[in-house]
Amino acid sequence: MTQKAIIEETMLSARTTRYGIKQLDDADLLESTPALRDARQTCYGLALDGADRGDYATDVLVEAEWLDERLDEVRNDDPSLLLIEVDTSDTYEDGHIPGAIKLDWQMHLTGENGRGVPEKGTFEAVLGRHGITEDSTVVLYGGESNWFAAYAYWLFKFYGHDDLYLLDGGRDYWIEAGYPTTTEVPSVTEREYDASGPFDHLRATRDDVERALTEDVTLLDVRSSEEFVGDVRAPPNGEGMPMTMVGGHIPDSVNVPWFDVLDDDGRFKRRDELRTIYEGEGIAQDDDVIVYCHVGERSALSWFVLSELLDYETVRNYDGSWSEWGNLVDAPIETE
Repeated sequence: MTQKAIIEETMLSARTTRYGIKQLDDADLLESTPALRDARQTCYGLALDGADRGDYATDVLVEAEWLDERLDEVRNDDPSLLLIEVDTSDTYEDGHIPGAIKLDWQMHLTGENGRGVPEKGTFEAVLGRHGITEDSTVVLYGGESNWFAAYAYWLFKFYGHDDLYLLDGGRDYWIEAGYPTTTEVPSVTEREYDASGPFDHLRATRDDVERALTEDVTLLDVRSSEEFVGDVRAPPNGEGMPMTMVGGHIPDSVNVPWFDVLDDDGRFKRRDELRTIYEGEGIAQDDDVIVYCHVGERSALSWFVLSELLDYETVRNYDGSWSEWGNLVDAPIETE
């Protein structure tokens, strides 16, 4: 049942219903899926097998099977349900999910210097040109286990887009599981996009990071251990990304590599496993957390896990990340 249907059936208030849904979901007793008749709404049901159920977090994730059943909908030039591939390479041209629109991370979703967020007007114009409206239900996916798709998810949230999902496992899982691809590029009708953001509580700037060094803030570095200690200064598969003058990490950072949150098939680990990973590093749900990587794309994936899957209260993505900090003059840096 949708939330509206639950309210009508039980005659509970909307506030009580939302509270009950959250409590059941936190206890892993709910299954949720986009409503079949309207993907902008969510249907809830009891998960009879509790924490061992096969899927979860479908308020922010969709499974490949769910998307495969709706390919006819995303193939239409209709802004109500849109599928977007986000990447930096030519993989889209080599073959993509039928009906998917392409957004290039560096061309469409960064600032003028190739990093940081685009201006609000630029963001609105890009989305409008690609047929997206602020009311669209948007499903994002990409390669590298959704690196850049997760960044797009965070950026959409930063500018206030609510009806948003990631395809669990991304492009690689879709292909390896044998789902269809095409080279056909869909035509779209340009539309107007009116962003309600930005919402700065989702973003950390250089000044925020500098203040964090003297405040009770957890700095979470999600790069590989080799990047963390400074043995390498750029991510693998990071061709075209900005280089840095030095390697290392921001002082007192905790290192939890982004890939620790994924199963072998590229999909996210179970919620209880994810909690164990972060709590094992002393990162509590009520901590003030700033995540960073090299240019903010892998840290956006970890931001997604903490904020969207685990409901951490205060998580900010430092989109400048190491490509900014590692090029600052006299910025404090550690290599151990």
